[in-house]
Amino acid sequence: MKIICTKSNLAKGVNIVSKAVPSKTTMPILECILIDATTDIIKLTANDMELGIETIIEGDIIQKGVIAIDAKIFSEIVRKLPDNEITIESDSNLQTMITCEKAKFSISAKSGEDFSYLPYIEKAESITLSQFTLKELIRQTIFSIADNDSNKLMTGELFEIDENILKVVSLDGHRISIRKTELTKKYQSRKVVVPGKTLMEVSKILSGEADSTVCLSFTDNHVVFEFDNTIVVSRLIEGEYFRIDQMLSSDYETKVKINKKELLSCIDRATLLVKEGDKKPIIINIMDEVMELRIKSQLGSMNEEIMISKEGKDLLIGFNPKFLIDALRVIEDEEVTIYLMNAKAPCFIRDEKESYVYLILPVNFNAGV
Repeated sequence: MKIICTKSNLAKGVNIVSKAVPSKTTMPILECILIDATTDIIKLTANDMELGIETIIEGDIIQKGVIAIDAKIFSEIVRKLPDNEITIESDSNLQTMITCEKAKFSISAKSGEDFSYLPYIEKAESITLSQFTLKELIRQTIFSIADNDSNKLMTGELFEIDENILKVVSLDGHRISIRKTELTKKYQSRKVVVPGKTLMEVSKILSGEADSTVCLSFTDNHVVFEFDNTIVVSRLIEGEYFRIDQMLSSDYETKVKINKKELLSCIDRATLLVKEGDKKPIIINIMDEVMELRIKSQLGSMNEEIMISKEGKDLLIGFNPKFLIDALRVIEDEEVTIYLMNAKAPCFIRDEKESYVYLILPVNFNAGV
């Protein structure tokens, strides 16, 4: 095999597929990136058997062939080569020469025949949305997936399609994040749980441009993302997702409208007094026209008041400040509405159309804090 391509094209392709190279594996071939130049295009592929990524890069094929190169050393070599054309040439013994200007590397490759190609997916209906929308949906929900495997479903996000509405849901046992977006046409109803790891990696690769699209296809076991000469195939998480609707309530005894930026800045300041890993709640005292926020830790204490518009009862309630910050950071609205029932029931931050809903459970605190 012999191919020639620019450093920028090769580096971009390697960077994309590297996201599917496993950090630990008992199969050395999976630690490789496959360079496939057996047809008229140059394809790079990586696959950890749960997540697989394939991308096409521009370049010239001088001699057709296929090889698998150790991803770590290959990406480091490509990254540090001069900004010029790179030639990759392998002989019959799979000894591979990577040349750029005066730099020459000779490394051993593996046979491409042993590599696990992406599974062939029989795609039925695909939904199409802008890369910007998908990237935003992930950003606005991914922070509330669980980061351990005690419940596998919590490590993924629910993608629910109902006619022309796509709803994305994540939860970790302490909070729920829900985002809805309108699709350009109606689709068949479907519910799948996509691994959080897949969504994080897809989000990094998406350009995020409003006029670029991404196609999503689902089977019983897989989800496929197709965009910009790149295909991402991932296994879905099996099992029935939690019944979210039973956890959501429209009842409230206190309704607060507040400037989002002021509230976020105030909570952010309060966390200056909280050490990493220290679970100090922020105490919120809701009164007529004023919300008082206070926090107390070994480092000191802080309290601050923010003007609000309130309907209903006064309330004293405590929250994990990080959970409030995570939700507020991804809300674009200038003013947010918070619905509360009592000091032991979750609060809901939602807009009137319910295009977003953030549910956060309160934490116990000593009222004398």
